[in-house]
Amino acid sequence: MIRVLASDGMDKAASAKLRELGFEVVEQFYEPEQLGEELKNYDVLVVRSATKVRKPVIDAASEAGRLKLVIRAGVGVDNIDVAYALEKGLKVANTPNSSSASVAELAIGHMFALARFIAISNVTMREGKWEKKKYKGIELAGKTLGLVGFGRISREVAKRAEALGMTVLYTDIIGEAKGCTYEYCQFADVLKRSDFVSLHIPFIKENGPAIGADEIAMMKDGAYLINCARGGVVSEKALLDALNSGKLAGAGIDVFEEEPTKNAELVNHPNVSVTPHIGASTAEAQERIGGETVSVIAEFFI
Repeated sequence: MIRVLASDGMDKAASAKLRELGFEVVEQFYEPEQLGEELKNYDVLVVRSATKVRKPVIDAASEAGRLKLVIRAGVGVDNIDVAYALEKGLKVANTPNSSSASVAELAIGHMFALARFIAISNVTMREGKWEKKKYKGIELAGKTLGLVGFGRISREVAKRAEALGMTVLYTDIIGEAKGCTYEYCQFADVLKRSDFVSLHIPFIKENGPAIGADEIAMMKDGAYLINCARGGVVSEKALLDALNSGKLAGAGIDVFEEEPTKNAELVNHPNVSVTPHIGASTAEAQERIGGETVSVIAEFFI
C-alpha cells in the first residue's frame, strides 16, 4: 500500500478521498532530526509551512529509496530544498491555484485594518478606552497600490483593489505581463509612487530581504507596507525603525523572519496589523488545497 505522511495535517475530505483510492494516510508532525528516519517508511510527504524539508532530511529519507514524492500543500516551496530533492530522484510539487483568493483577501483586509485603525482600536476598546478622535483614518479609494511580484495572488489583489477604486501599479522580475491593463513600473518607481506597497514574491535567502532600509527610504512618507508573502522578504529591523520614526504610517504582516515570531516589539506596535501566517487558512482554500493534493498523488501513482 502507498503510504502518505501529512506532517502538517490535511483537509479531512482530502484524506478521506485518498483512503478511498487505496492510500494509507498518516497525519503526524515530526521534528527535523526524526523526520528523515520516519520517511523511510513512506512513499509521499505532504507539508504545509511548519515542516522544513532540508538536505539532512532528504539524505536520511533517500537511504531507504522509498520516498518518491514531496508535495507542498500551498503555493511557495521555499521550505523545501527543491534542487537537492530533484538530484536525489524525488518529484516536488505544490498546489499553486488553491489559496490565491484567500491570501489576496487577507492582504486587502490588512489594508483596511490599517487605513481605519481596526486592529488597534479593537485593542484599546477592550482596555476600556474610547479614542474616537484619535482614529481619523483614510479611504482606500483614490490611493495607489504598488504590487511587488505579479503572480496569481498579486493579480487577485489587483482585481479587488481596482474594485475599491485604487490605482494599481506592479513590477515583476519577468517584466511586463501581456494583456495586463495595470501599469507596469520598475521596482524603484513602484516604491516611490505607491501609498500602499504589497509584496508577493518568494524569499531567496542568498539575496536577503527585498525590502530593507534603502528600499523603505524610497517609499512615500506615510506609506503602508503589506507582507502576506514570506518572512524574510522584509527586514523587520528596518521596518521597525521606519514605523518608529514615522517614515511609514503602518504595516500589515502575516509572515515573519522566525515563526512563531518572538519579535514582540513589532507585533505590539500600535501601527501594525498582525496575523499568524493565516493567508491560506480559510475553509475554501483548504478544500482546494486538499483537492489539488489528491490530484497530484493520484496522477503520480495511479
